Amino acid sequence: MSLHGRIALVSGGSRGIGRAIALGLASDGADVAINYRRDDDAARATVAEIEKLGRRARAYAADVGDWESCAAMVERALGDFGRFDVLICNAGVASRGQTVVDTDPHEPGKLWKTHVYGAWALAKLVVPGMRQAPRGDVVMISSAATRYLAPNSAPYTMAKAALEALAVTLAKEERHHGIHVNVVAPGLVDTDMGRRLVKGAMGVSDIRTMDASSAFGHVCRSEEVADAVRFLVSERAGYVTGQRLGVDGGPF
Repeated sequence: MSLHGRIALVSGGSRGIGRAIALGLASDGADVAINYRRDDDAARATVAEIEKLGRRARAYAADVGDWESCAAMVERALGDFGRFDVLICNAGVASRGQTVVDTDPHEPGKLWKTHVYGAWALAKLVVPGMRQAPRGDVVMISSAATRYLAPNSAPYTMAKAALEALAVTLAKEERHHGIHVNVVAPGLVDTDMGRRLVKGAMGVSDIRTMDASSAFGHVCRSEEVADAVRFLVSERAGYVTGQRLGVDGGPF
């Protein structure tokens, strides 16, 4: 699945799923710009790993939920890379796990700005340049939560559902420009966020203890989510757009 000659921007790309996606795209030959919010050390480490693969990489600190910050970041990145023909909207935050009536009134807006507004802003800033390329790809990272709609998760599930609506709308608008837009929706993944989630919601201090009860004998790994993204932006997915690919071990 060669991506040689292509250039990707990955939001939330310094850790977890975003890091695995950035490294996966680089392994397939893409140069990669990663966006992150606060963790400078993790961002530098991810850039170093991409460069070890022989690809060009740079990291850009920005809050994608803030227009000025996001626009300045994209301007700097375009100045360095010239263009982007792959955009991965991965930046996200977890909700606090309260019922609807107990949720802090500011929490839904916070999650919406990161998950939905951030993806919209990145698409608005990056997609026009993709129209000049032979092919463009946008992949938005959602969640299995939009199918299960569990209690105590309204801010998160609302935001991810809106993200999926954005993706399908964008896919319809940009198909005639040769741009593919798809969604990857993982279930529980062994990341910092996943470990915090199971500890807070289930009292599980070691996520690996859940391997035996998980599909295929293990909790999903970041690299397995990245593999789905790598497929969707490759020529093997040349006739795929507007789709939602679940990476959650299947229905139960």
